[in-house]
Amino acid sequence: MKISIERATLLKAVGQAQSVVERRNTIPILANVLIEAEGDTVSFRATDLDIEVVDKVSAEVERAGATTVSAVMLHEIVRKLPEGALVQISEDAAAGRLTVQAGRSMFSLATLPREDFPIMASSEYSANFSAPAPLLRRLFDKSKFAISTEETRYYLNGVYMHVAQGESGKVLRCVATDGHRLARIDAPLPDSADDMPGVIVPRKTVGELRKLLDDDGAQIAVSVSETKLRFATPTITLTSKVIDGTFPDYSRVIPSGNNRRLEVDASDFAKAVDRVATVSSERSRAVKLQIDEDRLVLSVNAPDAGAAEEELAVAYGDERLEIGFNAKYLLEIASQVDRENAVFLFNSASDPTLMREGNDTSAVYVVMPMRV
Repeated sequence: MKISIERATLLKAVGQAQSVVERRNTIPILANVLIEAEGDTVSFRATDLDIEVVDKVSAEVERAGATTVSAVMLHEIVRKLPEGALVQISEDAAAGRLTVQAGRSMFSLATLPREDFPIMASSEYSANFSAPAPLLRRLFDKSKFAISTEETRYYLNGVYMHVAQGESGKVLRCVATDGHRLARIDAPLPDSADDMPGVIVPRKTVGELRKLLDDDGAQIAVSVSETKLRFATPTITLTSKVIDGTFPDYSRVIPSGNNRRLEVDASDFAKAVDRVATVSSERSRAVKLQIDEDRLVLSVNAPDAGAAEEELAVAYGDERLEIGFNAKYLLEIASQVDRENAVFLFNSASDPTLMREGNDTSAVYVVMPMRV
């Protein structure tokens, strides 16, 4: 194999590959990226056995071939090469070496046989549809903060993507929860997605997928089966196993009778929470909200550190309410609001609180209160 490829193109492709690779693994081949050159394209394939990413790029292929080399090492080398450099990669199969050359720099890297590299078995997908990148980006970006990190509740370690009944028909919905907060985001249902089985997309896959969704004009081909899902652009294909488990019935924890309505400027609210939380003890980070007519007082009282208080003008016309929340949860939810105003709907100091953006019900958040 012998190829010439532009540094920026190579860096992007190898960057995507090396982020999938597990840093600590017991199978040496899984630390490698499989490079396959044919025609005028080179593909870079990496896997951790749960996720597989394939990135195809244009290159000058002098001699076709394939080999595997350390993904992290190759990425570090390419990252440190000068911008605009033309990188030449050639393989000496007999010596088991890959030479990377750019200008006066030359590196010789150990390779492993391509035959040892595991290729993820292709799956029969029961649903295939296409969705604009901004639609998928919004679904995952707004829900991923609520993914649980508790390994024992593995079925919560991802985003539940499924078809649901919205207020005005069927929607594509993403839900994530860790038991303390919940995010439920809806988007218009893409054509041909009606029969999609509900799947739990693992946290790592959500992170890797984000790199495919930056181009606002891109259409993403989505394929879903009971065990796998695939997101593809013309150049990058991301295939992932789904979490084998049953996502809980989240509709039971979304309150419907909350009618105490507080409207506040989302940015001012987030900044105020951040300021008063500075003195709270790291462990509980509890912030108290005292809500009265058109007035909100945020306060923190940490006996060992100090106290803080800030007042905000809000729209609120119900009876006085005192309620406490984890500051981190409040901040994360407030930072999801794209519009100016956040609307909080309360019932009592011990019931879950609902939050949404103005009157938009396509993004709904639930947060459990704390005792303060």
